Amino acid sequence: MAETHQENITPQLDAPNLKVLEDQLTYESMMNKKMDQYAEYCRDPQLKNICRQGAQRHKQNYNALLNYLNFHQ
Repeated sequence: MAETHQENITPQLDAPNLKVLEDQLTYESMMNKKMDQYAEYCRDPQLKNICRQGAQRHKQNYNALLNYLNFHQ
């Protein structure tokens, strides 16, 4: 008998889930840009740092979602 290795098969995403991921990627990208722009407007160093941290977090979220998407294609 031939054995099949189910653990090597990556599940594919269906259309509704792909749409959710696309929307979330757009949101994370937009928020990264906004937070980075807000940091440029800030004169207070602490507030500027908070905005930069927010921008970095949204960039990390975007990259994590993109990696997830690439893994499931």
